Formats: sequence, structure tokens, C-alpha cells
Amino acid sequence: MRRVKIMVILNLGGRRRTRTERIEAACGEAAGKAPWWALPFASSRLPRGWIFCAAALAVLRLGGVAEAAEPPELPPASDRSLLSADRWVAWNPGLMSSGGIPDRTTIYRTLSPSGADDTGAIQAALGAAPAGQVVMLGPGTFIVSEPLLISRPVTLRGSGAGTTRLVKPNGARVRTSAVMAGTRGILTPVDPSSYSYDPKPVIIVGPSRWNNGPDSTASQNLAADGAQGATTITVAGTANFKVGDVVLLDETSGASWQATPAGFPGAAKVWQGDRVAWNMHHPVQPGDDNGGSNAAGPYDQTPGVLPKSMSWFARTDRATAEIKQIASVSPTTVTFTSPLTISYRVSHQAQLTPYSTDPNSGGHAANNRDIHIANAGVEHLSILGGADGALRFEAAAYSWAKSIEVTQWLGEGVAINNSFRIELRDSYIHSGSWPQPGGAGYAISLALGSSEVLVENNILVDVCKTMVFRSAGAGTVVGYNYADDSFDFDNPGWVEVGINASHMAGSHHVLFEGNLSHNADSDYTHGNAIYLTFFRNHLTGQRQHFVDRSGIRTVGLAYGSWWDSFVGNVLGRPGRMGGWVYDDPSMRANVARWGQGGAGNIWMLGYDPERWTMAPDPKTLATVIRGGNFDYLTNQVVWTDGLPAQPLPASLYLRAKPGFFGDHRWPWVDPVAETKLHVLPAKARHDAGAPFAAAPGATQ
Repeated sequence: MRRVKIMVILNLGGRRRTRTERIEAACGEAAGKAPWWALPFASSRLPRGWIFCAAALAVLRLGGVAEAAEPPELPPASDRSLLSADRWVAWNPGLMSSGGIPDRTTIYRTLSPSGADDTGAIQAALGAAPAGQVVMLGPGTFIVSEPLLISRPVTLRGSGAGTTRLVKPNGARVRTSAVMAGTRGILTPVDPSSYSYDPKPVIIVGPSRWNNGPDSTASQNLAADGAQGATTITVAGTANFKVGDVVLLDETSGASWQATPAGFPGAAKVWQGDRVAWNMHHPVQPGDDNGGSNAAGPYDQTPGVLPKSMSWFARTDRATAEIKQIASVSPTTVTFTSPLTISYRVSHQAQLTPYSTDPNSGGHAANNRDIHIANAGVEHLSILGGADGALRFEAAAYSWAKSIEVTQWLGEGVAINNSFRIELRDSYIHSGSWPQPGGAGYAISLALGSSEVLVENNILVDVCKTMVFRSAGAGTVVGYNYADDSFDFDNPGWVEVGINASHMAGSHHVLFEGNLSHNADSDYTHGNAIYLTFFRNHLTGQRQHFVDRSGIRTVGLAYGSWWDSFVGNVLGRPGRMGGWVYDDPSMRANVARWGQGGAGNIWMLGYDPERWTMAPDPKTLATVIRGGNFDYLTNQVVWTDGLPAQPLPASLYLRAKPGFFGDHRWPWVDPVAETKLHVLPAKARHDAGAPFAAAPGATQ
């Protein structure tokens, strides 16, 4: 037995400190003689005398110090049996794997507003602060005319959201004071086509806004299928990969023209594979993402050239994807720090790809590789005026936003692209400048493969869509958020989607737990999402500040929503379900009778909002699991669709009551108890007009 000295940063007793740990590791021994987490990383690129072991999860190198993490714990076997193996993920998102967000206490510099443009002063401090330190912003309004770039492991911290404000003066405009008709207090937005603005964000966490992505010239084919739940894959070659790298795993859709459900206009065929359904048809339909089609496939202008939309948020036709981090490398295998959430198949040209910068951009790392920025944070401030999103994580890892306010923006309030294990928590994202379909008014967006993200304890209200997932989200958890009042400005009576992981093909294996929203859904606007799990949420069926007129449901699933699971949720509102029906009539008749059953539907599954003559998607109905859900229409707990009655675990990703619940009861949603609903801290903060107040007794 050889003793190995490793310098790590541990989270002990709630405090972040560095120490030297003497860790026993059977270095060089066979995997069967030590747990997987004690096996050594490959050390050929490390300084002499040092060996990194996976027990320390030596992630991205930051000044010679590695961020450490406990080996991820799996929930008890009884919890895992609640879902079949193909639906189950060992959810361990965000910074849970490294002990949580670090509490950095060393202040490098404190800045005050100058009354003029503060961009240069803040950027200079961010560029000079030592790793692990804080650039502190005092109270007041800081003018930021150009994006602040956080490309080092430092924290930008304000004196409190609402107290410290970062304002882009030439960006998105605030709404008017006029209240929209048919709403209770929702203010009228200003069309951005009526004014000029500078289309840039306020903050970027990452090497740059653009030119960061997977390097397809260095992709390696998988030599054998990568199995769901495995941590090791076999590839054709490993010369382009090294320990600590953040990499992309993806596969092609394998799509071909397939039959559509009965009643689809013109009996057109859909371009889909066994997992991915593109919103592309032959012949082309209104709303399609392809400009043309023939018997060989979809295209835009040139037959044989795939539509550009297949490359919007993924490598071309590779929407099924996830980002991983490398734990070890051998000549023919790569081992990751977390298991695969879905299988990646040689028959679908599965590939592993490193990230790089555009060589014309000057590069941000040696050899244009290993570009992800790790351990950077944004905390305790407000962001206003973003006009290409407000806060963007671009090729970031193990980074976070905490207790921030985002308002008055165009695009995405918080965008997470090409990123791994980001955490967004305790924040208030509201009142986007242009809540209109087309991409200008999303609260949160995950895209371009971003994986294992934690979105927890936030307030997301008064936007077009509270969240979108575009070819991203594997292993992500959306937990204990209040998400309400999403709407389309051109049709505010239509009930927009609430919690969801959709809006582009490819998203998969996302957990929604403990949220409060007007509905859960999964749209088909640009393709489908699969393997979504909704556990212990309250889905009311009613937006708080709108008169709902159409699309009224507690749960909806659009075409292509396959293998979704709804377990232990509470649906509807007590005493307010008069005229509702349980299943939309279309689901029982297998013909299009959408919305003909009553005032609203508990379940509205398999629909297509662009083609209301279409019968429900039979694969959606055949693969959905509904079990242990209580609804206020039947006032019963209903177990259906192949899931037998059984006790429900408290959580599918937490091992104990989270500190932000304080003295409130957890789990707060209990469909089988006499009292079904208790207090969600995010909703309580919103209703009290104190979006950042901690719950009584809170320790987080």
C-alpha cells in the first residue's frame, strides 16, 4: 500500500479551507481491489511526485489547486426502484459534488459606483484578483456599458440584490406603467423593434462570449456502445483527452420519415428517430424548422444539406448529448467523474469531443484546449438592461450564481451554454423586457449540451417562458422553485408552459422536484424532449396574475414527449376545479377533441399546439408513467400506468432536509397525507415581497 499526498480544498463544517490530506489509495492495483472512487487518475501530465486520485475529484487546474468532492452517494435502493433503470439518474448536480458553493471571505478589492462608466474598474479588479478571492461591489448603481468577463476563479459579489445594481444603459428597456388587459398587475412591455440597443449581456462567466465549443476536428468515435450508468467508454483514440478535461458526448438522431398520428394535416410524415423527433415534415408544414423536404430528408434550400436548425444548439443532428468530465484516460478508454445518463450508440455514430476556442480568436488556453472556466461566482447583486441575455455561463464548470436579481433583459435572464455543473440558486428572475415568442423573454436557458446543472430555490415569474432546455440538461435538477405567470404578449390568455425541459430536440433525464408552477409541460416547438421526471411538485393549473382562457391544464405533454414520469405530485387547487375534466377527451377517444371536455384538464397529453386536428401521440400515451398523484378534481391519489402503489421517498436527489427550508416542513408536497401542501420558501418570499429573505431558522 502506497500513501499519496494530495492538496485539495475541502468543505468541512460549513467552512472552506485548504489542508493536506494523506489519502490511502491502492495506486496501480486492479479496480476490483478498491472502490471506484479510490482509483488513481492517470498522472502522466502531473508534476513529478504528485498523483491525482479520483477520490479528490481533481477537476480543472486552478493555480495548482484542485477542487475536491466527496464520492457521489446513491439514494437508497428503495428510492431507485421507484423508477425503471432507463428513467433513473444518480442526480448529483451543480456544486453538490464538491461540497456546495464556497463561502469566500477574502476580499481583494471593494469598489464604489463612480457616477460614470464603471466597466473598466470592475474588469480590472476581476482580472487582478487572486484565485479564490472576491471583488466586492458596494451599494449603489454601477454603469456597465460592456460585458464584464469573469474568466478566472474569482467571485463578483454585491452588497445585496436591490442594493447593488449593475445597469446596462444602452440595453433593454423597462416596461411601461400601463397594466395589460386581462391581467392583474402585469405591466405592458415595449417592443424592442421600436428602439435601438446594444445587443450584449451584462456578465459573462467563461473564456469569452463566442468561439467556445466542441472541436469536431478532434472528435473520436466510440468503439463500443457507451452504456447508461457506466462511467467508462471505449474510443478509437485518446490522444486528444486528458484528466480534468470537460468533454462532449453525443450521437446522431438516426432519423427517417415516419408516420404521424391520425388527423395530422395532409398525413405528412415526420423526421424522427427512436429518441429524437424534429419538428420537420414532408411535405413541409407551417411552423416547421425546415425550409424544404423530399423523400430523402429535410433541408432548407439545398436538397441533401441538413437544415441549419439542427445546428442551432448542438453539433449538426447530434441533439442527444451530455457534457462530462474526465477522471482517467488509458490508450483506449476514457473514464468520467459521473455516470452516463443515457446510452450512446455506435450505430448512431456516437463520438467524444474535446472543447476548444476558435484559433482566430487568440485562444484562451494552451493548445486551444481545456478552456472551461471553473469556480467562478456571481452573488448578491441586481442585473438590469442585458440585451443578449443578462448573465451568461459560456464554457464554464463548477461555477454559480447565488442570490441575484435579474430583470429588464432581452434574450435569456440566465443562459447556461456548453457548461458543466453550474448552480443557480436563491435568485429572483422576473419581468423580462419582451415576453414574446421568438427567444427574447426566457428566464433561464440551458443549451448546447449543458449538463448536471442545479436550479434551486429561485423565483421565476412574469416572463415568456420560465425556462427552456435546448439540446441540454442531462443529469440536471430543477428543485424547489416558484415558477409562475409565463405568457405570450401577443396572446396572454393562452397558458404558456411552466416547468419544462424543452424547446429544442434532444434534452433528456431532467428531474423536477418540489416546485410550484401553474403547469408542467414539454413542448415540440423545435423538437422533443424525453425522460423527464416530475416528483412532489404542486401544479396549480392557474397562473396567479392572468385570466386563463385556453390551454388550461395542470400537466401537458406535446408530441414526442416520451418516457416521462409523474410521481407524487399534487394537481390543481382545492375548491376551484369546477368544470374541469381528468383526462382531455382526446386521450380517451384517440381522436382530436382537444379542449372540448370542460374548463381545464388535469392531464393533456400528446397534443401539438400547431396542429389541433391531430390525435394524441400514441407513444407519449404509451410511455408516460403516472403514479401517486393527488388531484383536487377527484380528491384521490391515483396510481396508474404501470406504477403500483408504494411509499414515496422524501427526495430523489437530496439525502436530508435542505437548509433553506428552515423551520418549514419538508417535503412540502405530500400527496398521501391529510395535509397535502405546506410552505415552499420561494413562494413565501415572493408573496411577502421579500424575494431574498431567508426562511425562519434557515441555515443555507
